[in-house]
Amino acid sequence: MAMSMREIVLCASLIFVIGVSVLNQTVNSTSSFSTQILQNDQSSLSSSSPSILHLHKQQKQRTQDQKLRLNNLQVIGTHNSYHREVSLPERIHFPTLMATVDPHFEGYYYSHASVHDQLEYQQVRSFEFDVYVDTHGGLFADPLIRRLANMSESDEAHYGLPQDLMRQPGTKVLHIADADVGTICHTLVECLTQVKAWSDAKNRQHVPIPILIEFKRTESGLEKQGGVVAEDWTVEALDRVDAEIRSVFSDNQLITPDDIRKHAIDNGVVGHSNNGNKNNITLEEAILAYEHGGGWPTLSSSRGKFFFVMDNEPTHPIQIRDPYRSNNRLNLEGRVIFTNSVPGEPDAAFIKCNDPISDNNQHEIQDLVSKGYFIRTRADEPIQMLLKDEVPAMRDAALASGAHIVSSDWVGAGVSARYNSDYFVGLPLGRSARCNPVNAPGGCEDEYLELLV
Repeated sequence: MAMSMREIVLCASLIFVIGVSVLNQTVNSTSSFSTQILQNDQSSLSSSSPSILHLHKQQKQRTQDQKLRLNNLQVIGTHNSYHREVSLPERIHFPTLMATVDPHFEGYYYSHASVHDQLEYQQVRSFEFDVYVDTHGGLFADPLIRRLANMSESDEAHYGLPQDLMRQPGTKVLHIADADVGTICHTLVECLTQVKAWSDAKNRQHVPIPILIEFKRTESGLEKQGGVVAEDWTVEALDRVDAEIRSVFSDNQLITPDDIRKHAIDNGVVGHSNNGNKNNITLEEAILAYEHGGGWPTLSSSRGKFFFVMDNEPTHPIQIRDPYRSNNRLNLEGRVIFTNSVPGEPDAAFIKCNDPISDNNQHEIQDLVSKGYFIRTRADEPIQMLLKDEVPAMRDAALASGAHIVSSDWVGAGVSARYNSDYFVGLPLGRSARCNPVNAPGGCEDEYLELLV
């Protein structure tokens, strides 16, 4: 049946309206889909940006690591890193016991955080452990001050020494036997195991960590009051310390004197006193030949590693250096620990210069750093300096000296507040390491020294 003109117009209008509606839906759907894609792309980019940025930083780090040596850095360390101050129950007896040892015993009223917390939260990258011989175990398990304090059961539970560790044979860690015995770790192996646990958790991506070892014996004044008499540091006892270190760290986690000499020899470094035999190069000659194939290892090859240095003076009354170098080991052949030596000696690689502020010491440290020696200094001395507000000047001098380790009793803001002081030691921006202000090459950037997460 034929449609009227009016019906034809109405039908055309309806078709037009339906077409427009379909078109709008299509456009809206396409627009929504495009918007969703854009949002997804932006979300994906946003979530991947930190990863891309970190990859960029890792590449920058790898490039910089090849150009830097481990002695181009400066780190903050803790002095007597294990130390916990004398407990409240013991404090009444502490002055009497210490009268014959150190009349300035107030200088021992400081404490450090756990090994993990020093590394993780205070950005400490160097430790110092004081050690005693305990061949058969148990020598330091029942200190005089604990017996005098006659602690209650609850105090003993809180402050007591772990007898299972203290009665085992092995090197013990504490400050002054029978008097100042508080410690965050009790044996050398325990302390080092805690350091290694943190390192492993960080996939060994940290800067190399130097660890100072001070070999100690008991004080005669405390021995006369009924304290223990320590064993001597014989060559055999020193051998056991090396063995304990190696029981925690594998060879590829350590930087040893032999590593330094071998690297120099392999690179053709020839010493001046070797009678034509390049294998006779001294440790000092290897260290100082950094422009000719020797020197300290690159940061690339030493990242995540550890090396040990001796805190005892070269001519310390408790003579350690000579027995440690005995049996024709003047270059520390086969040894783990770098001795604290003096320039001109075969074993001179590490030198301790604790005072950066007296006389011309700061310039002397800068000169030693420039030559290639590895240096430790201190940012502060005991509490007496803190109370006189003298420590900021010493800290600033220590940092400016370029010493590779700047050790302190006060790392992290707030640690000295109990003495009405805001003093603390740290690197700019809270970093764990910085480019050495004396010998770092141009272009060294602090930001890429550690990228830990």
